[in-house]
Amino acid sequence: MTISMEKSQKVKNRRKMCGSMREFIDELEAHGKLQRVSKQVDPSWEVSCMARWVYQGLPMEERFGLLFENVKGSSMTVATPLIGASREVYALALGTTPDQIHEVWLEALRQPIAPKEVQSAPVQEVVVGREEVDLANLPVPIWTPGKDRKACITALVITKDCDKGVQNMGTYRCQVQSKTRVTLNTNPGRQAYENYQTYALKGKPAPVAVAICCEPAVHLATAGALPKGIDEITVAGGFKGAPIEMVRAKTSDLLVPAQAEIVVEGELHPTGRMMEESFGEFAGYMGPIGERPFFDVQCITHRKDPIYYGYISQHPPSESTLIQGQANECVIHKLLVDDWAEPTVLDVAMNQTHGGLLGQVVVQMNPTYPGHAKRVGRLVAEMGVFFKTVMVVNSDIDIRHQQHLDWMMNSRVNPARDLVIIKDIYQIYDPSAENGIGSKLVIDATEIGPQPDLSLPPKDLLYKAYESWKEAGLPAFDIPAWMDRLLDYHAERMKAQEKK
Repeated sequence: MTISMEKSQKVKNRRKMCGSMREFIDELEAHGKLQRVSKQVDPSWEVSCMARWVYQGLPMEERFGLLFENVKGSSMTVATPLIGASREVYALALGTTPDQIHEVWLEALRQPIAPKEVQSAPVQEVVVGREEVDLANLPVPIWTPGKDRKACITALVITKDCDKGVQNMGTYRCQVQSKTRVTLNTNPGRQAYENYQTYALKGKPAPVAVAICCEPAVHLATAGALPKGIDEITVAGGFKGAPIEMVRAKTSDLLVPAQAEIVVEGELHPTGRMMEESFGEFAGYMGPIGERPFFDVQCITHRKDPIYYGYISQHPPSESTLIQGQANECVIHKLLVDDWAEPTVLDVAMNQTHGGLLGQVVVQMNPTYPGHAKRVGRLVAEMGVFFKTVMVVNSDIDIRHQQHLDWMMNSRVNPARDLVIIKDIYQIYDPSAENGIGSKLVIDATEIGPQPDLSLPPKDLLYKAYESWKEAGLPAFDIPAWMDRLLDYHAERMKAQEKK
């Protein structure tokens, strides 16, 4: 896959994105990527444990979303994982195909569209005032049963800069502490925390809203570590090709997604802190107890028959690792090509272990000078996000095929020459770090010097044999795109080496 530098590029065969999660649920079902569960399930353990098997029991291509229609103690339907069951499902949410994900992201980042305020919205069909608020009425799952002490809402958090009036939307967990109080897991360096501080330093409570089960474009845009200055809701508009409808919150001047299923509105206390209990973290381990800012719920608005949707995270692979990984690899790709003027970068991939934080990044490019691959690897490693390993490979490698990557590591990497260790990195989320200090690894796995020919038949013979395969009535398959790249790339390399 090659990303063009052309600013007006349009993605081929793009479908219209779904305007609500309800529409997307119908589309998932039409594509055989949704399973309805009619038996009664207990949100305190059963929802998350069943969803865990989607990732631990099924290969990527067979995964699907779950819709729990009979939840103990609630009249609401519970959904997970909807957006991030697989790359195919993620592409469906974008209205495209897996091979076009980066093109769609690049187009949205280059051509964002501002939201549009509306006066009424489905998410405000029902308004639960402060006196009637009870968060126990939301079927919030326990995501790590037997280990999580309290339920956590895993959704989209909206905050605003007090001085500039600019909103931010990001994915943060919100631990339910009582029927009206919630801790927000945000720390210095995160945009929500910086927005909160603009109020707290003035002794004012900061408005906050938690949007649950929004339209797909909103969830997709808020999952990535977008550079500061880029408003997530405008990228969501870029995905959709139209403004995202927003409505004014009932208790503050925040704008919230009009097509969401549920919105929890609150005020972050300017100085107060509460202990957030241990929670299953994305790295696959239980997290520590720590103090967090908290907010008191002012009201809850929702549709008449709302759907509760939560991301399942914890031990990878998970929904959060997939949606964050897909978003972050696209953001890195854009930064390298547009901002860092590296047009030879063809593709970027992240594995399904940790998504945004601690993840392994693979950059596909064709270096043009000695040390070029290491330079690009260092750029990615130092982008400010907690990526742990960066590998740089040539264009013949399928960067989403683990066996291909293993072959490349064993055949092209000379550790003494090709590994760069960056020491003394602050990696607070890394379980292997000592006192928060860890390191990063850059691997230059591009070809250096003359290479031996591949021990594969020439392309014409292999493709002739493909026709023989079909004539023999053997099981059908499509030739993978990477095989074309591999054979063509090495044929050209051999011709170039022979000329020398």
